[in-house]
Amino acid sequence: MGADERSPLAPPTSEPLVPDTLAHWVIKTARPKEMIDWYGEVFGARVVHEDNRIAFLTWDHESHRLALVKVPGLLRLLFPLARFRRKIYGIDHLALTYDSLERLLLNHERLRRVGIQPVWAINHGPTTSLYYEDPDGTRLEFQVENFPTPAETADFFARPEFEHNPIGTDIDPSYLLERLRSGAPAGDLLAPGAGTRPGTRPRANTRAITFRTL
Repeated sequence: MGADERSPLAPPTSEPLVPDTLAHWVIKTARPKEMIDWYGEVFGARVVHEDNRIAFLTWDHESHRLALVKVPGLLRLLFPLARFRRKIYGIDHLALTYDSLERLLLNHERLRRVGIQPVWAINHGPTTSLYYEDPDGTRLEFQVENFPTPAETADFFARPEFEHNPIGTDIDPSYLLERLRSGAPAGDLLAPGAGTRPGTRPRANTRAITFRTL
């Protein structure tokens, strides 16, 4: 395209110009091997570059999705502080969406077989979510949307039941997968209470700040 054929720039706007995708995140760690192994298991990540200061990992078309900055191993003595700092301040978690409940639950089953369990499993109302923590305590939320459109999700936020319980109800993902394999419609399994085994009372999380939610 020549200089005279350039498309004109859009006019100034006061509307937010939001990013189009999550490109990568960066973690400082004193246990790079454990982290590389964990992300290799969970995401199928591969190392695209590593030296004594940093490692870049990816699992798709992006040049890197995760960078691990290596800090001195002596700092592992501060492990409790580093791991639980998230429970007090700073970034709480990163959320990543699956396009179906089936894929979310099959991934849970796969990770469970290698000993990686969610630290929290909950139907939030707008999403069904499984939370995991990497070896440094960074929390990742793997979620599926409970409503087919953003408008329906927005409508749910205005309902009295969400005002009463904005956190959600604990679920058993293994039970949800059992029901899915027995033929239950995925849409039915996204409803609050659907992930609770018979004879077990659904446990609601009505308080935003608890040891589990932090």
